[in-house]
Amino acid sequence: MDVKDIKAMKKKNKIKESKTDYVYYAICGIILFLLAVIIIYPLYYIVIASISDADAVMTGDEWIAPVKVTFKGYASLFQRDDVWRGYFNTLAYTLLGTVFNVALTIPAGWALSRDYLPFRKVIMVLLIITMFFGGGLVPYVILCRALGLYQNPLILIIGGGVSVYNVFMCKSFFQSNVPKEVLEAASIDGAGEIRTFFDLILPIATSIISVMVLFYAVGHWNNYIDAYIFNIDKEFYPLQTVLNGLLDATASGEGEVVLEQMRLATQIKFTSIIVATVPILVLYPMIEKHFGQGVLVGSFK
Repeated sequence: MDVKDIKAMKKKNKIKESKTDYVYYAICGIILFLLAVIIIYPLYYIVIASISDADAVMTGDEWIAPVKVTFKGYASLFQRDDVWRGYFNTLAYTLLGTVFNVALTIPAGWALSRDYLPFRKVIMVLLIITMFFGGGLVPYVILCRALGLYQNPLILIIGGGVSVYNVFMCKSFFQSNVPKEVLEAASIDGAGEIRTFFDLILPIATSIISVMVLFYAVGHWNNYIDAYIFNIDKEFYPLQTVLNGLLDATASGEGEVVLEQMRLATQIKFTSIIVATVPILVLYPMIEKHFGQGVLVGSFK
């Protein structure tokens, strides 16, 4: 059978699409286009607003293209030492905190996925209860104070070390992707639980690990309220807390000072969104190929 015969067979077996199909495709295309505009335009607006004149942004004249392009907002932001210090602090909190979270979540998910884990059902029930009922903020702060974590930057790293939802997602992933035959073969070869976990389980868990890294990293990167709750020294403020305090400070004043402060606040508001979002936008494409498999398998199970 040559190439012509193959093409002829494909043409013969091709299902002819009706007018109804084309109408359906057109409607789907319009809906997807509108959804894309709804999602993309706010991001586009933030970008052009960050480089537009503050007066044009405040009056609403800028909504399609930048007006009187200026980079004063970025210059004002990056001239501040507290912003750079907050960036460094957030990077440290995100890196160390994510490693800590993943180091607890992945082994916990693996252990709960094993039927032979002692008191497995009891542990799962206790974990589920914490998803619906909590002690509240005040008991949590009192506990952290008793542990010496109040006014301690360490709380921004180890606070909320494990998400029960993420543990169950890992549990479902391992149940769906680790064949019992592989574990039996490892046991016959003399591999214990620890060696099995590190040599067999972790290499096939890259997708769920990537998802956990993204979830926890975004949580640490966006965290700003904990620094206020635990009265952390300003020297150890994360970036989001610094930016939040900066916006509050630029919103005060009187007379002409108010107008000038409002201009500065408008510029900083949009530039700070860009500055705070770029690292996450850089991180996501690196693990996007694993994201779908990790989330879908972990959730649907």
